[in-house]
Amino acid sequence: MPLIRMGPENSSVTQFILAGLTNQLGLQIPLFFLFLGFYVVTVVGNLGLITLIGLNSHLHTPMYFFLFNLSFIDFCYSTVITPKMLMSFVLRQNIISYAGCMTQLFFFLFFVVSESFILSAMAYDRYAAICNPLVYMATMSPQVCLLLLLGVYVMGFAGAMAHTACMVRLTFCANNLVNHYMCDILPLLERSCTSTYVNELVVFVVVGIDIGVPTVTIFISYAVILSSILRIHSTKGRSKAFSTCSSHIIAVSLFFGSGAFMYLRPSSLLPMNQGKVSSLFYTIVVPMLNPLIYSLRNKDVKVALKKTLSKKPFS
Repeated sequence: MPLIRMGPENSSVTQFILAGLTNQLGLQIPLFFLFLGFYVVTVVGNLGLITLIGLNSHLHTPMYFFLFNLSFIDFCYSTVITPKMLMSFVLRQNIISYAGCMTQLFFFLFFVVSESFILSAMAYDRYAAICNPLVYMATMSPQVCLLLLLGVYVMGFAGAMAHTACMVRLTFCANNLVNHYMCDILPLLERSCTSTYVNELVVFVVVGIDIGVPTVTIFISYAVILSSILRIHSTKGRSKAFSTCSSHIIAVSLFFGSGAFMYLRPSSLLPMNQGKVSSLFYTIVVPMLNPLIYSLRNKDVKVALKKTLSKKPFS
C-alpha cells in the first residue's frame, strides 16, 4: 500500500522518501557502521576541540576563537545530516516530512555557508598575524572578531533563507522519492512539477557569492602572506610561517573544492548518483577531518591536550 496517495494534478506532497546513498542491500549494514564511525569521530573530534579551547586560557586568541566556531559549525551541520542518513541504511523507507525536509535544508545551508565565511575570516586572521604582527592584537581585537563572526552568521542566514524561500514556493507532486541521502537543493528541484528557473538562477548567484567572495578573500590573503613569507630571510622563520597556514590551506582546499564541484557545474555533466558521492566529501568527510587537521598539525593544541589529560580530576 503506497504511503502517500495523490492525484496527478498539482497535489503537493506532505512527505518525502529519501533514497539514501545506495540501494544495494549487501552494502547497507557495512555502510551504516562506516558512517556511524565517521560521525562518532566527527562528534568526538569537534566537541573535543571546542572543550580544549574553552578550558585552556593560552588558546583564547583570535585564531582559536575562529577555530572554536569552525568546530561548532562542523559539529552542527554534520548532526543535521548524518543521523538521518544513517536511518536510510536500516529502514525500508527513510521518510521525512515536508516541514522536516525544509528544516533540514535550511540548517544544512545555514551551516555550510557559515563555514565558507568562517574559513575566509580565518584567512584574514592569518594575514594579520603574519603580515602585521606588531599590531595583530589591535587589528584582531575582540570587537573585530565578534563583528567578523556576526558577518559569518548573517551571510549563512541570508544564503539559507534565499534558497529555502525559493524552495517552498515550488509544488512537489506525483513522485516524492528524493534521489539523495538528505534534502539538498538539486535533488529537490528534480521533484518539482513547477518551473525551477528562479531556483536555478538563485543557486548560481547565491552559491557563486558564497563560494566566490570567500575564495577571493582567501586568495588575496594568501597572496599577501606568501609575499611576506618570501621576504623572511630566516629558513626557520619561513618554515614556522608556512606551518601556521598549512592546516588552513588543507581545510579550505577540501571544502571549497568539493562544494564547487557539486554546485557550480551543469547537472548534465554529473549524474545525481555520482553527485551523492561527491557531496559526501563536504557533508561527511570535511567535518570529520577538520579537527584532525588542526589538532595533529598544531603544536599549541597538542600541548593543551597533554596539559588537560595530565590534570588530576580532584586536585
